[in-house]
Amino acid sequence: MNNPEVYSPLPLITASGLTCIREERILFESLDLEVKAGDIVQIEGPNGVGKTSLLRILAGLSMPYDGDVHFQGTSISSVRDDFHQNLLYLGHLPGVKGEMTAQENLEFNLSMHGLNPEYAEATLQEVNLLGFEDALASHLSAGQHRRIALAKLWQSNAPIWILDEPFTAIDKLGVKKLEQLFIDHAKQGGCVILTTHQDLAIPETLLKKVTLAYRFY
Repeated sequence: MNNPEVYSPLPLITASGLTCIREERILFESLDLEVKAGDIVQIEGPNGVGKTSLLRILAGLSMPYDGDVHFQGTSISSVRDDFHQNLLYLGHLPGVKGEMTAQENLEFNLSMHGLNPEYAEATLQEVNLLGFEDALASHLSAGQHRRIALAKLWQSNAPIWILDEPFTAIDKLGVKKLEQLFIDHAKQGGCVILTTHQDLAIPETLLKKVTLAYRFY
């Protein structure tokens, strides 16, 4: 992974007064969040409380019912292109094309994010897919699909990583490797915002938790 560039001391992301309503139900309201360089933020809570909705709002992919999200002090609606150049978002679905090989999928993903596809094969080694680079993705497991998607993290220059359930279908060794990658990214001036149901082996000095609760009204 390349080091993120040097950024201003302003928080990378600031969310103020976020309210999200889905199907006439309030998932969360008046939510404030500040994410600085060096932070790893875990969004936790039971299924259906709006964790994915919150990530999509923070990534600028969905609009909140109320409130705003700022990138280094400016609303992301005003600096959308600049914000997305500094963001890597990985959703819950891996987005793997079954008719393409593992390497072709990663080359395509890297190109889509403005990264160098020439390093796809070397990057596959980081996620233990070397040897499967020429296999069609349709022949690979769900865990291998997830690792194809996650491999782009090792090439990303974006300081802001927003990840929805990155540990899904990943074995213990893979989880440990990802946790160390998140720690390294934070220590180099980036931030990670993720959802996961599991406890993280990350120092308390780096980890923040945001807990969403189910609302019955």
